[in-house]
Amino acid sequence: MDIGIDLTVNALWAALLGYALGSIPFGLILARLAGKGDIRQQGSGNIGATNVLRTGSKWLAAATLLLDLAKGLLPVLLAKQFFPEAVGWAALFAVIGHCFPVWLGFKGGKGVATNAGVCFGLAWQLGVVYAIVWLGLLAITRISSLAGMSAVVAAAIAALIFGWPAYTVVLSLIALLVIWLHRENIRRLMAGTEPKVGSSK
Repeated sequence: MDIGIDLTVNALWAALLGYALGSIPFGLILARLAGKGDIRQQGSGNIGATNVLRTGSKWLAAATLLLDLAKGLLPVLLAKQFFPEAVGWAALFAVIGHCFPVWLGFKGGKGVATNAGVCFGLAWQLGVVYAIVWLGLLAITRISSLAGMSAVVAAAIAALIFGWPAYTVVLSLIALLVIWLHRENIRRLMAGTEPKVGSSK
C-alpha cells in the first residue's frame, strides 16, 4: 500500500478512535445513575463536571471530571501505540467527540476536561502546564470558564515553547473550538455576570 494511503487510513482510524471515546457522555450517564435526572435540564444544560457539580454532588462532579479527562487521555495513548503518525487526529477528535456527541444530537460539553487528558497524553509537560493554569485560576477566581479557556490557550503556547509544532497546531485548533463554545461565557465575563463555582447558573 502506498505510504500516502497508509497515512490517510491511519488518520481516519485515529480520528474514529478519538471521536468514539470522546463522545461518551459520562456526566449525563453518571447523573442519571445517581438519580439526579437529565443533567441537560439543569443549571447551564452542559454535560460537563462544572454543571454536574450544580446537582450538589461533589463526588459525582469529581467522577465526571476524571472520566472526561480519561476519554481524552486514552485515545491519545492508544494512537501513540497503533497510529503514532496520526496522534494529532485522535487528540483533536476526542475533544470534538465530547463537544459534539452523535448520541446527544451533537450537543455535548465544552471540552476543557477532555483536553486536559489530551495534553497529558501528548506530553506530560503539557498536562502539567494545563493543570497548573486551570486549577490555579480556578482556585483564585472560582470562575470555571475563565480557568478553562486560559488553560487551553496556555497548553498551545507551551507546545510552541517546548518545540512541538505538530502539537501546537492541534492544541491551537482545540483552543479555538473551546473558546468558540465559551462565547456566551465570554459575554457574561465582559458583563460581570458569569457565575462562580458553587453558585447556581
